[in-house]
Amino acid sequence: MVFYVHAIDRPGVIDRLIELGEEHWSYMDRFDSRLILRGPTLSDDGEDHTGSVHVVDLADRAAAERFATEEPYWSAGLYGDLTVAPAEVLLRREPDASAPHTLVTTRWPARPRHAGQWFPGAEPDGRLGFVAVLVDDEQDGTTGLVAAVRALPDEARNLIRPLADLLSGGPTPLTAQRWQRGGRH
Repeated sequence: MVFYVHAIDRPGVIDRLIELGEEHWSYMDRFDSRLILRGPTLSDDGEDHTGSVHVVDLADRAAAERFATEEPYWSAGLYGDLTVAPAEVLLRREPDASAPHTLVTTRWPARPRHAGQWFPGAEPDGRLGFVAVLVDDEQDGTTGLVAAVRALPDEARNLIRPLADLLSGGPTPLTAQRWQRGGRH
């Protein structure tokens, strides 16, 4: 089962993030073959770490909750907020690490799954690197969307808006923040 895990940094934790970096990497190494997408969210200028995103394939919600809460940064109290949601991957391409990326997310009240084509048109825009629909625990309704887009925030929002509005059943607010592909370098 695939889960979207997003942790948001508490203010002023960068020194502790750096200090616990190897513990974080060692922990993530244990899940390397199960990580579908991962990397930090960044400030608008792309300079400061603001959180961490992982899309990971695990046995069930309990395993996903353990993955999130046993992670060294969370255990040390460096994250202020945590989202763990089941997801269904709609599109997965290898991101271009040299280009700026944006993570676009939205949540909506649970609604039945969309029965039509996921992406309007023949082929999704090439700037879309990753798209997943968030689902409820029974996986019979959608609750949101997450996408990694090779574009800056305003452009990324515009690319995702038609799909998000289609899946949510109407206009839905989108959050867009800089994101960087993660993993050991």
